[in-house]
Amino acid sequence: MEKDLEYITCDLVVIGSGMAGMAASLFAARRRMDAVQVGHIGEINFASGLLDVLGVHPVSTGRVLEYPWEGIARLIEDEPRHPYARAGVSQTRKALAAFIAFMEEAGCAYVCGRDRNLEAITPVGVTKPTYAVPHTMINGILALSESKPCLLVDFMGLKGFSARQIASCLAGRWKKLRTVRLSFPGLSGEVHTERMARALEIPDIRQELAAQTKPYLKDAEAVGFPAVLGIQDTVQVLAELQGALSVPVFEIPTMLPAVTGLRLRETFERRLPAMGVRTLYQKSVLHADRLQDGRWELEVGGDAPEIRVHSRAVILASGRFMGKGLHADRGGVRETIFNLPVSQPPNRTFWHHKDLLDPHGHPINRAGLDIDDRFRPLDGREQPFSDNLFAAGSILAHQDWMRQKCGSGLAIATAYGAVEACRMFLG
Repeated sequence: MEKDLEYITCDLVVIGSGMAGMAASLFAARRRMDAVQVGHIGEINFASGLLDVLGVHPVSTGRVLEYPWEGIARLIEDEPRHPYARAGVSQTRKALAAFIAFMEEAGCAYVCGRDRNLEAITPVGVTKPTYAVPHTMINGILALSESKPCLLVDFMGLKGFSARQIASCLAGRWKKLRTVRLSFPGLSGEVHTERMARALEIPDIRQELAAQTKPYLKDAEAVGFPAVLGIQDTVQVLAELQGALSVPVFEIPTMLPAVTGLRLRETFERRLPAMGVRTLYQKSVLHADRLQDGRWELEVGGDAPEIRVHSRAVILASGRFMGKGLHADRGGVRETIFNLPVSQPPNRTFWHHKDLLDPHGHPINRAGLDIDDRFRPLDGREQPFSDNLFAAGSILAHQDWMRQKCGSGLAIATAYGAVEACRMFLG
């Protein structure tokens, strides 16, 4: 006998809880849409915290961009099927501004370089262009740009982060860079970034870390730590460490998954329900049908259906292979919920170039959904699959966000565009 399912009705279902899904839910809530969000939230734990808009174009030349908005305009001319061509420069600016304003309201402020990319330090000791960074990282970018004497700190038992490696890689341009390895207060053996970050939200732990660090300051005009300076209280943690050390303090991202992603995750988990979004986290859409009245019927649950949702519209932001929005097998790449056509190479032979580091990137990385100017996925005849189904984020075709350094910007801009299109449909 079929189990009775909980029944929900709404204006909009957002499928996915990566950056695009979270941003879409945020923008929908801002427009007072009755929204439900479905998805597994582990994917956003892999966010670096950096907001990349566009850092490289063209990919084939590896040209690093100083001015991202000018770069997007050129990208749209060169690649008219890129998702940024659907969003446009003006709408992308609005989307990023709205997202950054939300993060500041939530106590996780970002700093951007206005019309220029910033040069962010990575955990392997190279730099990358990015549009905005968490407020906890900006002092490092300033110290690097001015080549100030600086102390980098890492911790015994922390894997994947070496202050010495970072200093070695940056030695050619940052001469007065020293390193020290400390024991993290109260922890021994292998230590993990989340536990360290939560510990630093305790005042006594902050004071002890500052006391351990102070003897090594010498001429340092700034101190860099791995990204563990709290999760929900980064402003207080940063302020107290800077006060105790009497110099600017900053973070450097760690290897993923990381505290930077956890901060985003907990911010959204805390704020979206308060804004009216009904969240069905750690659940999947198991089946989707379109009803005779045009609404979508989605069966949501874990291994078996638990909830039946009737919605006037859907935004698909389920990601690529990690988010399980796309699935690849010997027959090709398929979309996993609506069985939408996927733009992809004709067969597996053409997925990859022979050279692993081919400067053009690999064709499989640009596989995904084709959309029209209203962010509606297209069917096999280049027509909208449905007038009330929209798509956003990395599941979209004709982009290589990793090489183009545009992951967060693309997710946020297309989420904004999809929500705007959905709002027009709902009237």
